Parts: sequence; structure tokens; C-alpha cells
Amino acid sequence: MTHQFNSALISPIVLDKLGKQDYPPSALYVLATPIGNICDITIRALHTLSIADVVACEDTRNTSYLLSCYGLSKSLMAAHKHNERKISEKIVTRLKMGERIVLVCDSGTPTISDPGARIVDAVLRAGLRTIPVPGPSATIAALSVSGIINDQFQFIGFLPKKDMQRETLLISLAKSTSTLVIYETPHRIIESVNALLKAFGPSRCITFARELTKMFESIHRCSLEDALVWLTTGRNQHRGEFVLIVEAIPIATTLLNESLERERLLNILLADFSVKKSVDLAAKITNQKKNTLYERALKLKNSFQKK
Repeated sequence: MTHQFNSALISPIVLDKLGKQDYPPSALYVLATPIGNICDITIRALHTLSIADVVACEDTRNTSYLLSCYGLSKSLMAAHKHNERKISEKIVTRLKMGERIVLVCDSGTPTISDPGARIVDAVLRAGLRTIPVPGPSATIAALSVSGIINDQFQFIGFLPKKDMQRETLLISLAKSTSTLVIYETPHRIIESVNALLKAFGPSRCITFARELTKMFESIHRCSLEDALVWLTTGRNQHRGEFVLIVEAIPIATTLLNESLERERLLNILLADFSVKKSVDLAAKITNQKKNTLYERALKLKNSFQKK
């Protein structure tokens, strides 16, 4: 039995816009659900769920509870990481029959560090439509309260479980000029912060966004040097789901590192080649302008000759 969600408190203007919105059949609706607080769901999401023929979900128990909170009852289809390939075929078949199918995960947006990407890919390969129904985002929520001033961020998601793979990834990110967004679980938070400290050094700023939108939500910003102390001070500090916002390497440090690397490279090349040849090679290696490199190469060459 299907129920419409209670729209008594929604203004006629909003209801009119909902009615005029196009909800085509034979389409997969990729819908974001609350990341913790069940109240954080959009009116459009509720309307989309109310007209769906079936809801494909990560855990039918969690989705059934969410729907019941808003007076909805829908046919549910389990779609998780263990059956994604198989369920993709069923979803495509049902979409071709003209159904509207909503895809959700337990919290947040499907495919973002959650199952769903293979399903979306299969639907697109079949020439069918995928329609996003956006909503709560742990990444954006954490960034908004981090206080880090940077227009660029890089979503990393969960770090690799194996030590060597995690270390290799973090070393490659250590000089990134983008703010890093990392997801972490409570049983791995200590080792991950240790790995960040080792790769990035003690002075880098980190923001812990723990249990976002839930009852025991906490936001804490500190240096990586102080991070472990904060995590281990109280018995509940390392419990719950984490979003880690890690500050980018300061631009001044980046410029200094580039300058030192350029200097080292030119010194090596000038020992065996002419100024012109050294500049040509350095320009190809660093992608820097020849004029800047040439001026520095001349000064280095002159200093060699004086010695």
C-alpha cells in the first residue's frame, strides 16, 4: 500500500512547483538521504520517494524506517556492494518497462564512498536517464564549519586499510594545495591520524567533524601535533563516524619548495651542460618559463666561475 507524505505544512507555491517538476518514467533517481538527523531531508526527495515504483536501497531496514517516519510505504529492493552487478540488470529491466526507480544508500548520496556507481553506469550504458535528487552531504557540512580558507578541496574518501598503500597515498598528497576531505571509521581513526602526522608533519591544521548532525556531534580544530591528545583525552572522542578536513600545504611553503627544487636541478645540469642546454632541459622537466630559469642559471654559472 502506498501513502503520500503529509504535505499539510507545505505552502501552495511549493506544492505547485512540485507538481510542475518533470518526473519522467524509465529513469533512475539518485537520491540523497539524511546523514544522521532524520529531519534533514528535502521536500523534493520526499515527493520523489512518494511517486517511485520501487526504492533500491543499501539496507532495507534503514530505508523502511526512514520511509515510515514520513508516512511512506514502498516496495524495496536490496542494492548493496555485494550484489551491485546482479541487481543492475534487474533495475535496467524494470526501467525499460517504464518504472521510476529511486536509488538510495543508508546515509548521504549513493556512489560517494557508498554503493551505486555500477548501477548508475549500467543504467547509462542502457541509454536510460539518471536524475540526481541532491540533499545532505557530510563533505560539504564538514567543510562549512572547518574555517579553512581555500576555494579548492579534494575528496579522498576512506584511506586504504593497508599501511603501505595508505602511506604512499598520503605522501603523494603532502604537497597538495587543495584542502583534503577524508572519511574515517572509529576503529581506524587513531592509526589514520598517526599516518597523517607522519606524512604531513605536526603543524598542519586538521578539523574533526564527528557524528555530523547526530545527538553527539562534535567539531574540533587543532594542529596534527595536538590531534592524538584530543582523540585520546575522553573515552568518547574517537567514537562515531569522522570527516577529517586537512589543511593544504601553505602557498609560501610550496613556492619555497619549488624554488629549492629548481635550484638543485640547475646546479646538477650546469655541472655537465652549457647554460642554454641546462635551461632547455630544466624547462622541460619543471614546465617553468625559460626566461626565469635563464636568469637564475646565469647567476649560478657566474658563482661557479668566481669559485
